[in-house]
Amino acid sequence: MKTKIPLIALLAIALNGCTSMLDVQPSSFSSGSNYYTTEAQILRAVNGAYGQLQTLYTSDYWAMSEMRADNTNYQYDESDRGAQQREEIDEFLTTNSNNYINNTWSQLYYNIQQSNVILTRIDAVPFANEATKKQYAGEAKFLRALYYFHLVRLFGGVPLLVKEVASPEQASTPKKASVAEVYAQIIADATDAAASLPATYGASDMGRATKGAALTLLGDVYMTMKDYPKAVTTLQQVVGLNYSLVDNYADNFDPAKKNNTESVFSVQYNAGMETESSNFIFVFGPRNGKKDLTGFNGTLGGCNMPTPSIVNAYEPKDKRKDASIFMYDSPTNTAFAESVAFGGKLPLIKKFYHPPYALDGRANENWPVYRYSQVLLMLAEAINETGNGDPLQYINPVRVRAGLDPLPALNQSAFRDTVFHEQRVELAFEDQRWYQLLRTGKAVSVMTAHGIEEKKRLTRLSPASYNIQAYQLLYPIPEREIRLNGFEQNTGW
Repeated sequence: MKTKIPLIALLAIALNGCTSMLDVQPSSFSSGSNYYTTEAQILRAVNGAYGQLQTLYTSDYWAMSEMRADNTNYQYDESDRGAQQREEIDEFLTTNSNNYINNTWSQLYYNIQQSNVILTRIDAVPFANEATKKQYAGEAKFLRALYYFHLVRLFGGVPLLVKEVASPEQASTPKKASVAEVYAQIIADATDAAASLPATYGASDMGRATKGAALTLLGDVYMTMKDYPKAVTTLQQVVGLNYSLVDNYADNFDPAKKNNTESVFSVQYNAGMETESSNFIFVFGPRNGKKDLTGFNGTLGGCNMPTPSIVNAYEPKDKRKDASIFMYDSPTNTAFAESVAFGGKLPLIKKFYHPPYALDGRANENWPVYRYSQVLLMLAEAINETGNGDPLQYINPVRVRAGLDPLPALNQSAFRDTVFHEQRVELAFEDQRWYQLLRTGKAVSVMTAHGIEEKKRLTRLSPASYNIQAYQLLYPIPEREIRLNGFEQNTGW
């Protein structure tokens, strides 16, 4: 297999530069032969790697990890059909030429190349402090592990590249790695990162990957692999670090309260810098609500819109509902069928809506990749699956913070269902739902039932939509990869 297209694009990073959230200067990366020779240059490269992490989360990755599931759908606009391929992801009508899937694949490998460049070159660079060198390598390994964790869950077996691609000839491998091989690399990288990264940073370095972030990623991997004993051991290490739930659930998403005690790892954004801002309300908000919601003329994206399924999933006293979902009320909503289920209102994700906005298209919210509440809920689930220990001590603080009563003792089956629900509402809209459905084996049943309900209320949906088959639990390998490189397509595509 020769993965030419994305990896030649990756080569450009090594030779020409990278973007950064911490003032990386692309002009400094003009030559691969004269860069990456000093500690300061490695630091810039690591900062640039975080910049590409920003790009991933403001791209259409969320469509594949959240809108694919039952938490969100989209606002159908007859006058603008430009994002039809994105809508096909929601409806299980994708093909292997879907541009949004192709772009996510390319972005993930683009980002992996940045980590690989750092890890390939850092050993030859002299550092004043060996711990600093280990930290930078640990950050690169954490990011590479995170990207491969996305890839293996979305696509299954994929090309496994762990060295810098420095020439077109190097942009090839004999075959796709197996799922087991990809997971082995993820575990190795996350384990090394956890051993190399500090537990905390000073204020000027907030947002960098920490020991807790690496351990949480590793615990998530073990949960996905159903290795519950290792998940328990790993996640308990995170509990032993200096994290805690914030009192107010909504504070996790407030731009004025970033990087609080519950934040294990978040993608950092800054609306004050054009290339560093997030854009979530401008993509997720109702198309017809831009002036009312942001103060600017035009239209919003109408994507990733909460469904009746998630709106109705919260228990009556659950404070998380009002902190997570905002109902936009406007006479113009009547033009959209999605408003009927909500009495003429249109829902948007409140977690990423914090007006006012100083500039059009630029927002200030971070993206929460891992929060401490997820650590607690994964740990509760893992303990329940092992049958050893008390899972209530980890799930009940999350429920009480939400204004709900603590759970009584439950049998293993009942607790399994309860923690599944708790994870859904606690982590709604944070790019976790599709992965949760895959991990628990519920994707086909849940999404089939969801599709039946969606087709009842939205007559625009074709009979072919939500006709979910087992092969669709993986996305297709992009057609250009199959055509140019000749390796095997995922089964069914």
